[in-house]
Amino acid sequence: MDPMLGSPQPRPSHPYKTLIMSKKSRSKLWFLVHSWLALPIWFFVLIVCVTGTLAVISQEIVWLANPQMRASQPEGDAPLLSYDQIIAAIKQAEPQILVESISRPDESHFALDVEVTYPDGRSVVVYVNPYSGVIQGTAPQFNFRAFTRALHGWWLVPFTNGYSWGWYLVSFLSLPLLASLITGLVVYKRFWKGFLRPTLRLRHGARIFWGDFHRLSGIWSIWFIAVISVTSTWFLIEAFMFDNQITISTAPVAPVVPRESVPLTADGSPAPMISLETAIREAKQRIPGLEDSFVSLPANAYSYLSVGGRSWYPLMFHTAEINPYTGDVAVTRLLSDRSGLELVTESMRPLHTGDFGGLWIKLIWFFFGLLLSMMVLSGLLIWTKRTALATANALKRSHKRPRTADAAQATRRDTTEVSQ
Repeated sequence: MDPMLGSPQPRPSHPYKTLIMSKKSRSKLWFLVHSWLALPIWFFVLIVCVTGTLAVISQEIVWLANPQMRASQPEGDAPLLSYDQIIAAIKQAEPQILVESISRPDESHFALDVEVTYPDGRSVVVYVNPYSGVIQGTAPQFNFRAFTRALHGWWLVPFTNGYSWGWYLVSFLSLPLLASLITGLVVYKRFWKGFLRPTLRLRHGARIFWGDFHRLSGIWSIWFIAVISVTSTWFLIEAFMFDNQITISTAPVAPVVPRESVPLTADGSPAPMISLETAIREAKQRIPGLEDSFVSLPANAYSYLSVGGRSWYPLMFHTAEINPYTGDVAVTRLLSDRSGLELVTESMRPLHTGDFGGLWIKLIWFFFGLLLSMMVLSGLLIWTKRTALATANALKRSHKRPRTADAAQATRRDTTEVSQ
């Protein structure tokens, strides 16, 4: 107080307080920069989720667009041809063609994939009708299915010397995805109530709707997010082991038919072989419950005939190597022959893609993949809106500070004049 006028004296601003305020402002500024820089990463995650969802049903999309892939029955009750009948029909149409393998897709509405070699040395995969044996067309080397899987799996980055860096980049996203799942379960207390009383408010604005949708979709997708993140993490580990020459395979060396077991003919022509149906019957006797999904014919006189398919464990194939001259099963590769790490490794891919139980499993994977994509999109929208509002508020505060400082300076000036 001034002893003459009794007017209050202006208090000088404390330099330490001004310093503290500037540090807070800088912290908020860096947090906003951090938030905006994180948005491209989440856009990347969104694209990976969308392309993965499309990749699940990419084969069905190609089937819809390409009639050559369809297994159309010539008659209403026409039976499926055996593998021997398929080869006979192909040989009748093109006698010079060499059939190397036949693969039967899981869904019966798909044509057979038959790998053949022409006299000029071309090796291609052709679509063959399983009811008539007619060659319906040639499979392209790169179609929509291959494109979506390459875009999702490694962003079309070529494999030059080992796994591409695109594979590592996509697989690395499994770590924040798994961390988001764990932290989400920690943040949302009693999340299981979302199964009993799901909440999705439609008439309370976009922010409320997207927040409810994000939580609800996250709760119902817990198992799917866990499957995708764990399998993707294993893909990252698998690539690291391969590029560092670390193997976990226990598969034996490819067997060959003993020289003395190969029959000789008087004119030097190829020795007669057993029928494919006989080979399949021998394989099923050795491997109970085997579904003959593919057969590979011998590449030369000393190669075995291979029969393979799924059995009671749908995530893995069992194979049998059969002597093409005698029908004896020489080698089998069963579930019990794998090590624990091999069992995990070979189970990861079908678990990740949903390609192990036919169309209905694929549709389930597609639905939850779409739900996961929408969850990432909703989180992206919520985060973007919060960041944009925080940025707008920061800009408003930055415009108000000069005016406040000018007003405070004018007040101090007026107070000084009055006191004088």
